Amino acid sequence: MGSAEQPGKPVISKGVDRFFSDVHEIFRFISRFFKEVFLPPFELREFIRQCFYVGNKSLMLISLTGFITGLVFTKQSRPSLAEFGATSWLPSLISIAIIRALAPLVTALICAGKVGSSIGAELASMKVTEQIDAMEVSAINPFKYLVVTRIMATTICLPLLMCYTGIIGLAGAFLDVHLNEQTSVQTFIQNAFTNISFLDLGASLVKALVYGFTIGVVSCYQGFHATQGTQGVGKAANVSVVISMFLIFIEEVLIVQLVNAIR
Repeated sequence: MGSAEQPGKPVISKGVDRFFSDVHEIFRFISRFFKEVFLPPFELREFIRQCFYVGNKSLMLISLTGFITGLVFTKQSRPSLAEFGATSWLPSLISIAIIRALAPLVTALICAGKVGSSIGAELASMKVTEQIDAMEVSAINPFKYLVVTRIMATTICLPLLMCYTGIIGLAGAFLDVHLNEQTSVQTFIQNAFTNISFLDLGASLVKALVYGFTIGVVSCYQGFHATQGTQGVGKAANVSVVISMFLIFIEEVLIVQLVNAIR
């Protein structure tokens, strides 16, 4: 038994060392971002290009997903409320669900899948083909040009995309409510925003900012530290999506608990 346990100890020790080493590298990566984001030169052209890329990459899928989410959630909620004769509560129920939870979460998950994987693969490809090293030789700061601009783009664009998702989701909900109850747009909007407070809007905005920052940091970190040649490109894209989604769900739980404590 003693000889069987001995080989396992170095493996566990290496795993623990690797974990803490990765955590240290991630904190160094994040601290470097906050240091360089305020220092010139400011890569404004690349930042605008990345903002356009993030929005353009996700807009069609977000439009379809947001509209279907609002429509289907309304259809699923109607039978339960109808049992109590409370279908008039539908607009309020749907708006609370979409604004407080669905809009930021759906937007973040879509961006993690579409944008996060793309950023991870792009930077990993540049890393393994030594394009990043070439930029350093050319007196260009690759971290500033490649990482800072992408993290800023995902952080700023995700709240905008979240607002768009919320509007599209409410449009899908209104379509179903209008077809079944002949509710007017004015009545729907009045009922929908009756129970929505500034705290709900602020919490959703904070969620979107945190999710966007998380997607940018994880994707850029995985791509910027890619190894193993072309195999590392696929690994960076895959790990970027998985870790981003995992962290998004953890952050969702933590922010909801904090908002409920404030409420």
